[in-house]
Amino acid sequence: MPSSAKLDRVRSAVGSAIFARVAGADGPANRARIHLTPGPRWFAEDAPIRRVHGDASMFVGGLRALLLQSLHPLAMAGVAGHSGFRGDPWGRLQRTSTFLAVTTFGTAEHAEQAVERVRAVHSRVRGTTAAGEPYAASDPHLLGWVHVAEVDSFLRAHQAYGSQPLDAADRDRYVAETAQVAAALGVVDPPRTETELAAQLAAYRPELRGTPAARDAARFLLLQAPLPLAARLGYGVLAAAAVGLLPRWARWPLRLPYLPLTEATVVRAAGWSITSGIRFALTPVPSSRAGAPAAA
Repeated sequence: MPSSAKLDRVRSAVGSAIFARVAGADGPANRARIHLTPGPRWFAEDAPIRRVHGDASMFVGGLRALLLQSLHPLAMAGVAGHSGFRGDPWGRLQRTSTFLAVTTFGTAEHAEQAVERVRAVHSRVRGTTAAGEPYAASDPHLLGWVHVAEVDSFLRAHQAYGSQPLDAADRDRYVAETAQVAAALGVVDPPRTETELAAQLAAYRPELRGTPAARDAARFLLLQAPLPLAARLGYGVLAAAAVGLLPRWARWPLRLPYLPLTEATVVRAAGWSITSGIRFALTPVPSSRAGAPAAA
């Protein structure tokens, strides 16, 4: 067998394994429904949100977002009490990735249906923290924190590890496009420019702190995620890249190291290599060279 054909088979197998982990058993059916259903979309084909959310840098951005979000004690209480992130972390990832895919690439009708399902779930998520503070996932202020932490993380990861980083105008477009989804979910006045995003993120800082639950979640995400042995090294690189993109003020509350020289050299190079490898594996093998496409 020619070496290129062997490479294509390995690439297809790795891509399928990654896609199955991220998208779940229903991934192929969901992908077909999202991309092949005719109808108007929320975002045009050249929209920055499609470039960001379709890139392998989202693996780094997603981890960073979870770490950053955990610093809000009310958000962390909701995750710890209702999301099942420990018992079913991959299920949670699959639900989140499907929501992002539907709202970014799917028809407007399917995007609206996905938003309504999430809002219904949020309406049932409420409780009280160990410190006696009430929380509700439908609280617009709490939704706003989750949103800005995600958008800041996805954008920073894309600028560091994306195949085509955005210029200033497209970064503003990206933030504005994500605001459309956020507003549909119930966020009041989501940021619509990169400057507004930074300002809103800074405004939440007095509310943030490193709780035992947040540090426990960080240890689980970075060190204890249930993975096969073959995937642990690659995941470790993604985790290091995610930590390397966190602001310095977010490190100590989670008991995470700050190693600027190592992060700027070793971690950045390793992070670029692993995201490039994931991007390559998830790119379909040309039909002229293989009988079946890889996962995309």
